[in-house]
Amino acid sequence: MPHPLAPQLLDQGDPNALADGVWPDGAARVDGAMRVGGADLAEVAEAHGTPFLLVDEAVARGRARRIRTAFEAAFATDADEQRVDVYYAGKALLTADVARWMRAEGLRIDVCSGGELAIALRAGVEAEAIGFHGNNKSLAEIEAGVAAGVGTFVLDSPIEVERVAAAAERAGRVQRVRLRISVGVHASTHEFLATSHEDQKFGVTVGEAPALVSRIRELPSLELVGLHTHIGSQIFDGSGFAESARRMLALHAELGADAPLPELNLGGGFGIAYTAADRPEPIERIAHSLADAVRAAADELGVPVPRIAIEPGRWIIGPAGITAYTVGTVKPVHLDGGVRTYVSVDGGMGDNPRPALYGAHYSARIADRASDAAPALARVAGHHCESGDIVVDAEWLPADVAPGDLLAVAATGAYCHSLASNYNATPRPPVLAVRDGAVRVLVRRESIDDLLGRDAGLAAIPGDA
Repeated sequence: MPHPLAPQLLDQGDPNALADGVWPDGAARVDGAMRVGGADLAEVAEAHGTPFLLVDEAVARGRARRIRTAFEAAFATDADEQRVDVYYAGKALLTADVARWMRAEGLRIDVCSGGELAIALRAGVEAEAIGFHGNNKSLAEIEAGVAAGVGTFVLDSPIEVERVAAAAERAGRVQRVRLRISVGVHASTHEFLATSHEDQKFGVTVGEAPALVSRIRELPSLELVGLHTHIGSQIFDGSGFAESARRMLALHAELGADAPLPELNLGGGFGIAYTAADRPEPIERIAHSLADAVRAAADELGVPVPRIAIEPGRWIIGPAGITAYTVGTVKPVHLDGGVRTYVSVDGGMGDNPRPALYGAHYSARIADRASDAAPALARVAGHHCESGDIVVDAEWLPADVAPGDLLAVAATGAYCHSLASNYNATPRPPVLAVRDGAVRVLVRRESIDDLLGRDAGLAAIPGDA
């Protein structure tokens, strides 16, 4: 009989099983213990403590290679020329090593802050391979990007047109730019993740675009290379992307009639499986449906297919990462509908705020052992002083889950470290990488001393006025 408190789509199944497509490729149990990238998670925990984020380098690089190959194949022509630029969306997870992995796999880097720009540049990413996003880039960020020679700026408003033009003129260079368009396609995703409807902060409307394009073309320090759109995040099929592409091609054809407009950036937002109930379309199918839509629209409008750019982040890095925690307390809560077991861990919304922000769902497994115990409905809670501090809302875990168990949560490579905070003065966990069983630190664990060192009141010398 189904548990009355269990979500309908939550498969009871084997509470030890690692669902394909949710856990990193190659994740497995050996003598009951979970291994990721050939590394035993219990041994990683012993060496580095918990919580930690572990990213499988081979998986991340393999997925980068796969999406680049999929889109290049989908947009290939008889002419032997590259038709697609793939930008890795650094906001998902950006460290120096991650940036280097992406460049090694032929991807460019998309940044949206001065900090992300600095990481990419210090990692050795060529400035011309960087795209700079953001709806409110500061004057200092614009100056830094122009001075560095970034490949493109994505212009988000009329004010940014003037600011980037002025910075480029002062630097004595012509800055390549794209104009972000709110194309009016509503992605089937969380309201806060749908970024191309009209009532939101990003981009300009289709109706506003012609006048703004004319202004960009008047400015000698700017070169308009194309348009840009992004319809949202965590999208499972290609229908929304195809409709967006059709609308963008129409605007592209209109605005390209007066002057060259060689590129079209269709953004990212490709979804991944966080639980076994998620069924994202294979990326190859999405790429081909998008290419078919672009070609059909271009044929109808009588314009050549432009050079295409996309900006995946989550799709590449999300499934490559897991977060491991130590269980602290286990508390059965008796409710009218049955018993829910609260399993509290030594992390939470400080290292993964997505469940609190978006109602995001994740999958969890005991990582240091397998169990023959019957499945019990569990809610994995964090240690922060918030009732909404939930890591996994509902999961079937072995009924003998106990304090001291190592608990792993899947698909945390994207938007966990990058959204992490010091809430409750909690140091942020490290980011580790694994390749062929060897683990190394990408971002070290913060310490209490790191937190105290930023507090000017604590740094003052006793007795100072």
